[in-house]
Amino acid sequence: MSKVSQSKSTLLQKKQRHWYAIYTRPRFERKVFEDLEQKRLEGLLPVRTVNKAWSDRIKKVTEPLFPSYVFTHSNCKERFLALQSPGVVRMVTFCGQPVRIPDEQIEAVLTLMELGYNPEPCQYLRAGDAIEVTSGPLLGIRGYYLEDRGQARIAISVDAIQQTLAVEVGRDQIRKVAAQAA
Repeated sequence: MSKVSQSKSTLLQKKQRHWYAIYTRPRFERKVFEDLEQKRLEGLLPVRTVNKAWSDRIKKVTEPLFPSYVFTHSNCKERFLALQSPGVVRMVTFCGQPVRIPDEQIEAVLTLMELGYNPEPCQYLRAGDAIEVTSGPLLGIRGYYLEDRGQARIAISVDAIQQTLAVEVGRDQIRKVAAQAA
């Protein structure tokens, strides 16, 4: 490859934009998002409406869908500018490299918001995660998360006889625990 074609490919990479997540100080999401807008950088701060209760009233407020995270659609140079916003802690990275968020995932979030849905964040679980039942008749039972069909499925294994049972419980009745504890 010649030096000319290398420099063209480098220029193309710099101009390509991808979605990235910026981790912010607690409750600084709006300030970081506003700073991105002032710098003319493309940002995203998905919010949801919740009812907050105080001792004397209940009020509808908007809060970030993903607390302490703001998204930016940027190239390398723009990412650097975004990191200089007050309230930014760091870019979300893996092995020291910024993690690209697939366009489809951001588009899914945008579609939910545009269609008027008010999604609730829930615990991130993957098949095989160790979980514990936190309420109901199965309180305290530990097992492994199987899959989600509107209900969480918990697998309870009896290792000595190499048998496993599965039962459905509400997602609001489980929490993730350390793998050794299961």
